[in-house]
Amino acid sequence: MPTRLFPDPESPVQVLEARSGSIWEHIRKARELARSKREELKAALAGFDSEDTSVVVFGSLARDEFTDGSDIDWTLLVDGSADPKHLELVHAVDRVISKLAAKPPGREGTFGKMVFSHDLIHQIGGEDDTNRNTTQRILLLLESAVIGRKDAHDRVINGILQRYLREDEAFIQRRTRYHVPRFLLNDFGRYWRTMAVDFAYKRRTRFGQGSALRNIKLRMSRKLIYISGMLTCFSCELGLPDATGSRPCDLPPADAVCIDCLRRFLRQTPLEILAGALLKLDNVNDVATSLFGSYDEFLGILSDPRTREHLDGLDAHNQYEDETFLKARQLTHRFRDSVLDLFFERNNQLTLLTKMYGVF
Repeated sequence: MPTRLFPDPESPVQVLEARSGSIWEHIRKARELARSKREELKAALAGFDSEDTSVVVFGSLARDEFTDGSDIDWTLLVDGSADPKHLELVHAVDRVISKLAAKPPGREGTFGKMVFSHDLIHQIGGEDDTNRNTTQRILLLLESAVIGRKDAHDRVINGILQRYLREDEAFIQRRTRYHVPRFLLNDFGRYWRTMAVDFAYKRRTRFGQGSALRNIKLRMSRKLIYISGMLTCFSCELGLPDATGSRPCDLPPADAVCIDCLRRFLRQTPLEILAGALLKLDNVNDVATSLFGSYDEFLGILSDPRTREHLDGLDAHNQYEDETFLKARQLTHRFRDSVLDLFFERNNQLTLLTKMYGVF
């Protein structure tokens, strides 16, 4: 039975950067800072985890987009019997991370606590699949990194992928024209819409505080998360995990090897997934330069303390009169236009899949 291996251990972002003749210094710096911070956390949290628990980080730290002003979103993922000592472990992890973080996790309470595998695997859809549960599950797939032991993290992600793939009858039986795991894709889409609605909710409940910076992030890093999710699901049809690319995956749908292939694909960061797709698709070189150039500028904004603090402190009612915000917003428009160009104009296969599954 065939297995898929990624052709080069070097980051696809670095390969794309070299091929395009670009220098994305902010992307490079953020990646180096993220990896350095994860190593620092790994040393500080050595021995805190176990076979049944994993300390998992999310957000910019997991995406290799970390800057000096970034917070550290984390969770103690539990995949085993409930133990009263887990709460003590959460407090111990929190004390360590708080000393190393620029600021605490978000006030919504999604991070900085323990999460049990049962809800993540079994509560997909339905009344019990809260926004918090959906967020934790999707981010585990698209932007999580383990600090220390990976046992629990790997088991939970495999369990989640089994739910999505093995209960997608059309995918298993290959009853559709295109080989796309739609159950998984639909939940990625639901999460993207949830983020957009959540932005409006936070703007209202926080009386506009911080909305300018969240607006820019929604249009850039949050959108990138969804893009990486779409490309992950389209990769089965486009053959992106394969060294040659451009042909549908021939692995048995929802088989253990198929799930492992998708799991390895998801080990990449969103930027790596996007870069890998751009390296495989035809006629996208200029789009690639525009996408990554604008994203590099976005990370430059986040890494500049004065600009970041200015955007974070803007009054929501005055942000559209602020020159810094308008320049950042123009940057998001360039990123948006490049995304639309990529998905709807440059590659017939990608455009067809986007029309078929990304909209309706």
